[in-house]
Amino acid sequence: MTECVLLSVEQGVGTITFNRPQVMNALDAQMMIEFRAAAERLEHDRSVRAVVLRGAGPAFLAGGDVALFAQRLGELPELIVRWGREMHFAIQSLRRMEKPVVASVHGAVAGAGFSIFCAADLAIAADTTRFSLAYANIGASPDGGSSFFLPRLVGYRKAMELTLLPDLFDAATAKGLSLLNWVVPADRLAAETAQIAARLAAGPTQAHAEAKRLMTASLARSMETQMEEELFAFARCARTADLAEGVTAFVAKRKPNFVGH
Repeated sequence: MTECVLLSVEQGVGTITFNRPQVMNALDAQMMIEFRAAAERLEHDRSVRAVVLRGAGPAFLAGGDVALFAQRLGELPELIVRWGREMHFAIQSLRRMEKPVVASVHGAVAGAGFSIFCAADLAIAADTTRFSLAYANIGASPDGGSSFFLPRLVGYRKAMELTLLPDLFDAATAKGLSLLNWVVPADRLAAETAQIAARLAAGPTQAHAEAKRLMTASLARSMETQMEEELFAFARCARTADLAEGVTAFVAKRKPNFVGH
């Protein structure tokens, strides 16, 4: 990774940090390429049991680099497809990886930043965070999977409101819309995020992976098919050392020590 996307792994937690703070982490072509590389690396790193997305400086991610768009207007239709596909591959990797992804957000969460935030499995925000889907403000429609994730998170009509009338809203409103799991004081965001990520990394990794797969696929399946898939997933968990440890610990009335397989 170069300086615009930072990647670290520590104690089972992989962290992707968007790092163009001078432009509120607005995405340019290189950043999208590096985001994809970071996501795919964490997807395949078996030592990583949870992933955190965060932004350096004053914002999580304020969208695409509109100043760059202005410089390349004549080429923009072709460039959007080429550049955006890199971001889409990154988001697909986040959704495909067999480990939970936590978005830890602050400052501005707008445009593509909003889409990336929606792609995470869990989300925590500083109480001072401001959100907007924003695309309509520059005459664009959404990308980054937000048209897929948002109706599933907030319902069709609210998703359309947030898309067509992209006003800023605060973290309390985002939590009320079920876009956030937790809202914390800004000075506690890093510590609270680390605590959540550590808990996930210490959990039963295979069970987390099966739960993520089930939840992701549920809206495209019948109830009968989904319940059958639940049985197969549970059976796969039953082959793991973690389930044996969990059952043994439960019977012994002690805390389980999950090893991730």
